[in-house]
Amino acid sequence: MAAHILVVDDSRENLHILRIRLEAQGYQVGTAPDGEEALTYAAATPPDLILLDVMMPRLSGLDVLRLLKADEALRYIPVVLLTARAETRDLVEGLDAGADEYLTKPYEHAALMARVRSMLRLKALTDRVRAQSHELAEQRAALAEANRDLESQVAVKAAELERIGRLRRFLSPQIADLVATERDGHALLEAHRREITVVFCDLRGFTAFTDSAAPEEVVAVLREYHKTVGQTVFHYEGTLEHFAGDGIMVFFNDPRPCPDHSARAVRMAFALRERVGRLARQWEARGHTIGFGLGLARGYATLGQFGFEGRFEYGAVGSVTNLASRLCDKAQSGQIVISRPVLSAVEGIASSRSLGNLTLKGFLREVPAFELVTLLADQPVT
Repeated sequence: MAAHILVVDDSRENLHILRIRLEAQGYQVGTAPDGEEALTYAAATPPDLILLDVMMPRLSGLDVLRLLKADEALRYIPVVLLTARAETRDLVEGLDAGADEYLTKPYEHAALMARVRSMLRLKALTDRVRAQSHELAEQRAALAEANRDLESQVAVKAAELERIGRLRRFLSPQIADLVATERDGHALLEAHRREITVVFCDLRGFTAFTDSAAPEEVVAVLREYHKTVGQTVFHYEGTLEHFAGDGIMVFFNDPRPCPDHSARAVRMAFALRERVGRLARQWEARGHTIGFGLGLARGYATLGQFGFEGRFEYGAVGSVTNLASRLCDKAQSGQIVISRPVLSAVEGIASSRSLGNLTLKGFLREVPAFELVTLLADQPVT
């Protein structure tokens, strides 16, 4: 696109000559016969360069120059002063007023064109720098806004993590996450039916121990026991339903689906037997005879939040939970007793032996039961 030049001179002859010469060089040319029209023209159609006569009536070229440089929108337009006054004092006054170049009349055409080309290069460079500066300012503003958004998101996330951290002190991690995120958590907390694997465990001889031991020792044993069981349950991502004294119930496959829930429950049971077994040996060294047993059952249950306004708990209701508890009651110290559905789901993971049909409290018929003996060689306890 051709550069746009405004020529300002009170001499119509000078305007005509300059227009012809500049248009011959391919420039777009506008003219103004006095300073006031020049300012109006420049405000309406800012040119790339102004050739400005100094000696004009009413509003001199220097006055026009000062007004141009005072205008934020026009101050970056380069100005070449054209005048017949060639004294040093006049030159200094023009440059102080903001002129970029100074050409005395009569001037050679080649000198004028050289000044024009030089000033247009300066204008192009100035425009580029201003555009880059504007773009940089926009980028800084966008970055500042992004940083504010990021800070806000970090603050929200930090608050959410803190909230989850507090909830995890009282709830199973899976339940705490659902409550904290509140995305699909509400629906999952509602009552629903699903097949789960339930693990019930408790200590053997604990009642006798509490009758004879000091309360401080009972609390110390429970803390060690709860810490060991809790860490193991969370490692295998089981849902801790509740613990009451030494009795602890865990289930798998809810609220988050777990396709290998029985296998995961069995691996956790072996890990618990090993870890609590180590604790039992430490307790024995302190004079306490305490064992540990587990019962596992698989079946359908109704799960969700139960309770009343102001106090809700997430749990499972169904015969499968009762069965796991009753199988745990039958387990001797160090035994893992399971139901037939669990055995069918974990064949190839652990060796087992039949315990025959057991009579269990609350069940009308005898229940086939099995004891898990060892994990197979390729199924290490982790």
